[in-house]
Amino acid sequence: MAETIRFTKMQGAGNDYIYVNTLRYPVQHPEEAARQWSAPHTGIGSDGLVLIGPSTQADFSMRIFNADGSEAMMCGNASRCIGKYVYDYGLTEKTTVTLDTLSGIKTLQLHTKDNRVETVTVDMGIPTPGPGNLREQTIGAGEYAFIGTTVSMGNPHLVIFTDNLAQIPLSEVGPQLEHHPWFPDRINVEFAQIWPDGSIRMRVWERGSGITQACGTGACATAVAACLTGRTGRHAVIRMDGGDLTIDWDKDTGHVLMTGGATKVFDGEIEITQ
Repeated sequence: MAETIRFTKMQGAGNDYIYVNTLRYPVQHPEEAARQWSAPHTGIGSDGLVLIGPSTQADFSMRIFNADGSEAMMCGNASRCIGKYVYDYGLTEKTTVTLDTLSGIKTLQLHTKDNRVETVTVDMGIPTPGPGNLREQTIGAGEYAFIGTTVSMGNPHLVIFTDNLAQIPLSEVGPQLEHHPWFPDRINVEFAQIWPDGSIRMRVWERGSGITQACGTGACATAVAACLTGRTGRHAVIRMDGGDLTIDWDKDTGHVLMTGGATKVFDGEIEITQ
């Protein structure tokens, strides 16, 4: 039986997802919906599907499905967009919102202007060592060898610093590193370069989605890796293909705070067979 689902296309730093309020429009097979709707020519086109739902532990819950249908544990850019969605669409009047994710409860601080959310600060929690606990360790990808550091921000990241980001063949080495034998559950991959002004230019290969314009947890992991390896302090501006994020790793609490914008692209309707 076909049913019409209302959705909102949103993007944070160019990381674009399809958002559905499942309080009104339940989606019974989100893995398949993510694959079909994310397709750029035959669907809506996106990096994946985000479901906003109820929670017994927080104000709202979030589930994220990548473009290939796999479920992600966390997405910083999607978290910011949910903050804007629930406030701008009147689901809450709070400017401090809690979000139930597969990587724990996240707190969103909404920064508003003219009764609309402009930017959101997300408490991303405490980073932990990523798979293999790599710190400046050599890892191979075909004919290439890189020195990487793993960081977990609720999902796993491999951060590799380079002196020339433009020369990295991301589409070639990204999938090889994602599926490297050291990472049986696959991994997100960030290549980063420290710029003269101290900011960090970053490109990302996301697990399950490929090259994307930005990755919030990847930006956090990159900032943490840069600090751990002595390249920066605890404050960093991460510059990605889709825009900039400001990352602060609080010394007292150990929590990583990510601040950036969230933008509504358009509303739409799509038919789904449940």
